[in-house]
Amino acid sequence: MTCPDKPGQLINWLLCSLCVPRACKLWSSRRPRTRRNLLLGTACAIYLGFLVSQVGRGSIQHGRDANRGPLRSQDITKASFPEIPLDGTLAPPEPQGNGTTLQPNVVYITLRSKRSKPANIRGTVKPKRRKKYAVASVPPGREALVGPSPPPQDAEGALYAQGRLPRVAESAWRLARGPGVRAGGPDLQLPRSPESNIRLYSERAPSWLSKDDIGRMRLLADGAVASVQPVASNSGARLLVLEGGSAGSQPRPRGLLKQPLDMSEVFAFHLDRILGLNRTLVSVSRRPEFVQDGRPRPVVLWDSSLAPVSNDSHSSVKLTWGTYQQLLKQKCWLNGRVPRPEWGCTEVHHHEWSKMALFDFLLQIYNRLDTNCCGFRPRKEDACVVNRLRSHCDDQDSVILAHIIQRKHDPRHLVFIDNKGFFDRSEDNLNFKLLEGIKEFPDSAVSVLKSQSLRQKLLQSLFLDKVFWESQGGRQGIEKLIDVIEQRARILVTYINARGLKVLPMSG
Repeated sequence: MTCPDKPGQLINWLLCSLCVPRACKLWSSRRPRTRRNLLLGTACAIYLGFLVSQVGRGSIQHGRDANRGPLRSQDITKASFPEIPLDGTLAPPEPQGNGTTLQPNVVYITLRSKRSKPANIRGTVKPKRRKKYAVASVPPGREALVGPSPPPQDAEGALYAQGRLPRVAESAWRLARGPGVRAGGPDLQLPRSPESNIRLYSERAPSWLSKDDIGRMRLLADGAVASVQPVASNSGARLLVLEGGSAGSQPRPRGLLKQPLDMSEVFAFHLDRILGLNRTLVSVSRRPEFVQDGRPRPVVLWDSSLAPVSNDSHSSVKLTWGTYQQLLKQKCWLNGRVPRPEWGCTEVHHHEWSKMALFDFLLQIYNRLDTNCCGFRPRKEDACVVNRLRSHCDDQDSVILAHIIQRKHDPRHLVFIDNKGFFDRSEDNLNFKLLEGIKEFPDSAVSVLKSQSLRQKLLQSLFLDKVFWESQGGRQGIEKLIDVIEQRARILVTYINARGLKVLPMSG
């Protein structure tokens, strides 16, 4: 017999040890059974029975707890409250075999959660913060800028880090408009959406492109077409009337849509800006939605400020080759000197002819200074051969120059239009007639040709025009075009040095 270790068990053990022998002695003795002894024996018997029932219930409960021990870690709710459903309702008492019901015992239990690890009070580990790109609600009549989105990755992206190509970084924003908002006017400078065909991904445009150039490029490349108008020309060009960009009573912007064979106009525009000439109109490539073949075509900005031209020469200044050579000798308007009437000068400044000759030679454009193809061997498909103009080369002084255009408000400077270049002209078939009579060249352009940076700048500039870049076969095709221009640039520099021609600063 073991000694109990708990106070309750010790009391029960003492009472049991005193009452049981006493009760047995009273029942077995021959003393008279008085009322006092009878009551004492009955009390001991009742207590003994109660004690036996408590011991039996405790042993059963201990066995149940031993069996439930392994399941405690799996489902503490089911192990602690098997008779209480998880939905918060109490089940009715279970019926017994004798028709009675067993009332459930109500036990109040306080559960204490066990902490396996010490609490991180100071929060030494800080969570990483992720940048969220959320679109704020736009009230009616307001505009909100949304972005930037993560930059796309392309095969040419690494070149931008080296200053060769623009990398996708430009905070690519898009414009979220509220109801009732109309497209902005010319003063509204808003970042473009990532879907723009002009891939300006850096914070700044290349230095040779102005803000107006970028805005017009995006307008021509992405602007919605309001209408298409025919043009009185045999070239098949069409006039696109674009939406946006106008304010008040100003006319809508327009662009001249040309044929796919005139794609060199886009290359000519970028070359003009890189050389610092700034004489061409903005040109981009575009895939018109209304054209079935889906081929990209050049779109040239329509400038209403150009002076009216004649029908025969498409020029605002009527000149022949002989008159042109005389103008070069007189150096009209050079250093602010007013020409004499007998010199036969026009309003065009002398330096403009030098810029045009250099530009035309690099691209081998012959439709201005050599419309009859007298200075090279033309192809069968060239206009001079088709129109049988080479027969007039015997009298070159009477050949009329074409596409000599000025602006109404600025007659001193020329505007280069119809800049279709030719990249398949071999080195032994270059048209040096374009350089006749030119004694000086602009230093801004010649310095670029000598600096070995022409290729890098052309790559970076042409990459902006997504449609043109892809239409030429990506960088591989663009590199071939630049190879031709670099070769002609070396020949031109050699030509200037061999003849001792001047290289002068030509502003304006």
